[in-house]
Amino acid sequence: MAGLAATLGSGAMTNSMEEVLKAKVILVIGSNTTWNHPVFGSLIKQAVKHHGAKLIVCDPRRIDLVKIADVWLQQRNGSDVALLSGLQHIILREGWEAKQYIQERCEGYDEYRQAIEFYTPEKVEELTGVKAADLEAAARLYATSGVAALYYCMGITQHSHGVDNVKACVNLALITGNLGVEGGGVNPLRGQNNVQGACDMGGLPNVFTGYQPVTNAAAVEKFSKYWNAPLSDKVGLTLTQMIPACGEAIRMLYIMGENPMVSDPNLHHVEESLRKLDFLVVQDIFLTETARLADVVLPGVSFAEKLGTISNTERRVQLSNPALTPRGNVRQDYEIIADLATRFGHTFPRTPAGLFQEIRDLTPSYAGITYDRIRDVGIQWPCPTTEHPGTRFLHAGKFARGLALLTPIAYKPPAEEPDGKYDLVLSTGRIYEHFHTGSMTRRSSILDAVVRTGHVEIHPELASKHGISTGDQVAVATRRGRIVTTALVTERVARGSIFVPFHFAEAAANTLTNDALDPVAKIPEFKVCAARLERVSGCGC
Repeated sequence: MAGLAATLGSGAMTNSMEEVLKAKVILVIGSNTTWNHPVFGSLIKQAVKHHGAKLIVCDPRRIDLVKIADVWLQQRNGSDVALLSGLQHIILREGWEAKQYIQERCEGYDEYRQAIEFYTPEKVEELTGVKAADLEAAARLYATSGVAALYYCMGITQHSHGVDNVKACVNLALITGNLGVEGGGVNPLRGQNNVQGACDMGGLPNVFTGYQPVTNAAAVEKFSKYWNAPLSDKVGLTLTQMIPACGEAIRMLYIMGENPMVSDPNLHHVEESLRKLDFLVVQDIFLTETARLADVVLPGVSFAEKLGTISNTERRVQLSNPALTPRGNVRQDYEIIADLATRFGHTFPRTPAGLFQEIRDLTPSYAGITYDRIRDVGIQWPCPTTEHPGTRFLHAGKFARGLALLTPIAYKPPAEEPDGKYDLVLSTGRIYEHFHTGSMTRRSSILDAVVRTGHVEIHPELASKHGISTGDQVAVATRRGRIVTTALVTERVARGSIFVPFHFAEAAANTLTNDALDPVAKIPEFKVCAARLERVSGCGC
């Protein structure tokens, strides 16, 4: 969001998912789409197989989309800025850029152009491991095939320079004129079903709903008056800033629907921090690893027991109706929060309809959306009036910030790289069968039967060197911790790299990951750190 907002003025997916069928070329980077977003992954396959789209895949792992890709760029973990900027260097060198578009709709070109000179194909090959000829082929394909769509996910954002990665994606789309057009765009695929909605509702430390800044005096006055409470104009903390502050600046935490004891980096440090709190409250549907540390657990209900809206990755606000009646000692989340508010002397709406009316009153981009209008099909914001049809793609004619910003980006390596003691690159992520911290999917008897335990992907050459076979128990260690898990020998992972899915608390990948943060977004570097394999009884490593 930080990268998109700074360059375009809006921190959201620019185009609709179905528009991928109209793209002439698709670039996927930092997204194992068919595993992590399988419904949309099938749309990409349709676009390639039945609509003639060309596909460029940029990924250190041999993901499934590589099978149908026209070009696969296997960059080193953490070298995405160099890869994306190398494509831009070639496009500008060859004169394939959209000159009139840049002149009319962008600013910052001269400084940007100067920075791009660094990223020659030869330099990019040195930094990324991608052959110059492959880079040239991808640049030609992206810039000369027609409307191009770029899709990315957490393989781009979860780095100590994640904001730079996003800005590099934007730069590529801007110089080729692929923003504000149907079928194109820069499109982040959200990691969970209502991440976009949570951000839209102000679930960030620097904005109210609809991205109205807390530092804006008019916005503070508006929300203070509506809520009848004096609100601060100071920017708050992100999750990754809150955890280290526990026991010092922060004495109490209220965690709702989040499981940082599995999902956060450097888990030993997370547990130490949470145990320093005077008071920890967790509101969730299961007794998660985090809830087990809580002083008070407030039992909520699942998505299938709720009435309300979900705002998905393409900004589509959809009405979700309950399919199940809650059972046991559980309550709706909004009822719990409203009761707490009452105890603090404030009154909150106590119905989903009342809450949504408040959203409409305070959030211009949602003002024209009503329950009646989205009863059957959702509407994409911005939708300023009840007559407005919603917005399929953003930035047509004009960017939200006026002119789009082309950003000069200096190359930065990962915060931690392999050395003599930790000679491998570790990356983490999801697998097809499980979701996030596993608090739901690992309680599914079917999914648990399909994949019951965690594993580490090891390249055959590395496995042969250490005498490892699939099914062996091996240890993975970093400077932050050590886990024992099962070996999976596969060519899916690159030589010198290993991959561990993070769903499995008993061998938690985030015991290992680096809590180095992006300086702007404060997101951790989940996707790359230095690691090694260690000997376990019965293993030759």
